[in-house]
Amino acid sequence: MVRYDAERVGAAPWMLSGPALLVFGALLLAPLLLTAVLSLNLFSDSAGVMPGYSLGNYAEVFSDNYFHEIFLRTGAMALAVTVLCVLLGIPETIIIARMAPRWRSLFLLVVLGPLLISVVVRTLGWAILLGNNGLINDALQALGIVDQPVRMLFTQVGVIIALTHVLVPFMVIAVWATLQRLDLQVEWAGLSLGASRLTVFRRIILPQIMPGVLSGSIIVFALAASAFATPAIIGGRRLKVVATAAYDEFLGTLNWPLGAAIAMLLLLANLIIILGCSKLAERRFKQVFE
Repeated sequence: MVRYDAERVGAAPWMLSGPALLVFGALLLAPLLLTAVLSLNLFSDSAGVMPGYSLGNYAEVFSDNYFHEIFLRTGAMALAVTVLCVLLGIPETIIIARMAPRWRSLFLLVVLGPLLISVVVRTLGWAILLGNNGLINDALQALGIVDQPVRMLFTQVGVIIALTHVLVPFMVIAVWATLQRLDLQVEWAGLSLGASRLTVFRRIILPQIMPGVLSGSIIVFALAASAFATPAIIGGRRLKVVATAAYDEFLGTLNWPLGAAIAMLLLLANLIIILGCSKLAERRFKQVFE
């Protein structure tokens, strides 16, 4: 058995990973650093970005109820999308995992296939479906459920529906990875001892797939909170989220420092939530598999 000797290996890992680290730093860390510096710049309507530095942009975001509403709306939408992805992704993954191999591959491809299509194309499809003359409203009126079209386009509900469709495959992938470690004999043992399927799911299956659920929730929440294309197309110009608000500051009012401050606050909020959930996921993972 070959043992890892850190002293003998020396600097080889750093030399091998050095090019990748340089690319990572150049393409991600450097733009983030420049954005953070830009968020501290002063801004004037007449002179534009000025060389001075101040925390005034952050103070404006924290003191303005307009931005409070936008951040709260974004967090609520991201949380709603995450809950829906959990409710849809868990049973969907379990059902696919229980299928025969030939059907399993086909339905897994159907679920993950939308990832191969541009998010803009999928969102435009939902814009057509959710419109007043779209397929959904036509079906509701044909069935006699409603007398007039239900307004779903340019609403928060419409954005949540579209984002859920866009992001549920990420939940399926995360749950699928942990579901492969599930020992079916434990599940069969619970059923043979008289436990109901609901009890087996709650006491045996769910605790073991919880690390995947938490990991998928982190991914879905982060992507939903920072989504731009779907809220911009489905929500329109009036339903602002953090990403569209930053976009408007950059290209609408040309207040780049304020737009950079909004973007950095979104990044910071996502990092805090992701790190907190990651700690919870790691703790849960150790409890299940140790």
